[in-house]
Amino acid sequence: MSNKLANKSLLLVDDDDVFRETLARALERHSIVVHGATDIAQALSQSSNHTPELGIIDLCIGHESGLQLIKQLIQQNPDIRLVVLTGFASITTAIEAIKLGAKHYLTKPASIDEIFEALQSDAGNADISTKAQPMSVRKLEWEHIQKVLAEHQGNISAAARSMGMHRRTLQRKLQKRPVKD
Repeated sequence: MSNKLANKSLLLVDDDDVFRETLARALERHSIVVHGATDIAQALSQSSNHTPELGIIDLCIGHESGLQLIKQLIQQNPDIRLVVLTGFASITTAIEAIKLGAKHYLTKPASIDEIFEALQSDAGNADISTKAQPMSVRKLEWEHIQKVLAEHQGNISAAARSMGMHRRTLQRKLQKRPVKD
């Protein structure tokens, strides 16, 4: 593993205390200075106080969106290198994260090597494998829900209305982890 990240300052934003503290310890073992945050307000405060060079952001920070945080962190510090790390991956959120300024988008669980690679790499990987098999119906549903939710700026009630379903039904679907293909 490269030592290019030694002594760099990193903002780690995740509402899962155990995950955040475990990842912080792993990063600190590689001489990275980690500043943790559990919500957007705390993340913006840490960023303002420490001006981190790197950031790892969870997509779902409690009831807040990591996408909103990406936008605000980039406004606060245009040179920050952000990686989104999420257990709720979708094509829509991956595209939006990159468009908003994140350098990479990783799905949990990700190894420390994958995280280090994402923090250091600017280039995409043209050799990444592509699947010949189409998405499952459940995965397509998840992708559609994410797209409609993004179109309605995360407003669950408006998204549910546009899809012709009850708000509680949509909330239940969102609480489930996305299916793997």
